[in-house]
Amino acid sequence: MAVTIKSEREIELMRESNRLLATVHKELEAFIKPGISTKDIDIYGDTLIRKLGCIPNFKNYNGYPASICVSVNDEVVHGIPRKDRILREGDIVSLDAGLIYKGYHSDAARTHAVGQISPEAQKLIDVTRESFFAGIKMAKAGNHLYDISNAIDAYVKPYGYGIVRDLVGHGIGTSLHEDPQIPNFAQKRKGILLQAGMTLAVEPMINMGRADVEWLDDDWTVVTEDGSLSAHYENTILITDGEPEILTLY
Repeated sequence: MAVTIKSEREIELMRESNRLLATVHKELEAFIKPGISTKDIDIYGDTLIRKLGCIPNFKNYNGYPASICVSVNDEVVHGIPRKDRILREGDIVSLDAGLIYKGYHSDAARTHAVGQISPEAQKLIDVTRESFFAGIKMAKAGNHLYDISNAIDAYVKPYGYGIVRDLVGHGIGTSLHEDPQIPNFAQKRKGILLQAGMTLAVEPMINMGRADVEWLDDDWTVVTEDGSLSAHYENTILITDGEPEILTLY
């Protein structure tokens, strides 16, 4: 496993790439409302990224056809935007997006309410977000990688939700997906030692029901096997000698 340690110059480029992505997510959040299509979100997101002089890194990645992954309700991740997929009051929608700035990648995801949603759906979104912050409390130089995984698992477990096991976080830099892989569920091993200069995309994906997922016939869209709601929260972080730096927070 070759985990890249970023130089000061690379860290500055990663900071800017992720800062720009944070502004895109902020704009997308304000755009979400009942009656728009998931394709509308993709077109808007693509436009925002290109206006910043950046490249959407998801577009054509391994054949993925869009710039923004838009996943609704029981769709966990990698939902393909469509003109005929209309957001309705009470839906939840996960937006996963990234961009390339001067050769450096950023990656972040958020789950949003569409209008008024149920308290149960809101709780799922909140717990998913907070599990990320529980995880990165352990994201310090000198700790081990799976300290992050174990902390996410420990936070989510009391709620009885399913933690997706088929998809994990990852390193990030001049490639969208680099080593190491970062599970969101407890591990028996310790994993690699965390070092200052590592940049990681930590991304819990949490289901209201069971953890099991399946792929739709489009070979991209991942859905919960039991049809339960799913939420996703992701930031790109920098390991430092002190507290981790969250690069994609606006």
